Amino acid sequence: MSNLHRISFALGLIIFTYVRPVQAQLTLTSPSLAPGSAIGVNNACTGGDKSPALSWINAPQPTKSFALIVEDTDAPGGTFIHWVAYNIPAQTTSLPAGVPQTPEIAGGGKNGINSFPHIGYNGPCPPPGKLHHYHFRLFALDSMLTPGDKPDADALESAMKGHVLATAELVGTFER
Repeated sequence: MSNLHRISFALGLIIFTYVRPVQAQLTLTSPSLAPGSAIGVNNACTGGDKSPALSWINAPQPTKSFALIVEDTDAPGGTFIHWVAYNIPAQTTSLPAGVPQTPEIAGGGKNGINSFPHIGYNGPCPPPGKLHHYHFRLFALDSMLTPGDKPDADALESAMKGHVLATAELVGTFER
């Protein structure tokens, strides 16, 4: 075998060994909310005030749990939290519409405290006159979390430090 063939073979082996396929990106979707579109009345304080159905795909292989934070970044007093959920099992790929406002989420997971302050989801309820953006942020984590009893978003974010494998975001709008 010539030196050129040996070098080519060695380079091919190195590339095969060290180049990993690109993992698809974690993606969060909702059948009732297209990215950037208006959040429906059923999911807001002016209607049913129920959480929208959410689903996700392409979680990284080592994911052990998911966490979810929903926030209004346009609130007059600063970011306002509408939902905190965590320890959603890794095998879970969706949450149904209307998750009850109880500490435990059916099928696994826990609800934390939002800015109202209530357990679970409370929908958009901004003051009249300005369009608000609601960020549904999903986190794939390498562990289950122990953020304390009934954590808020700050406690959850603190507990997530160093454990986030991937994130996905879905943004909806609402105006009264």
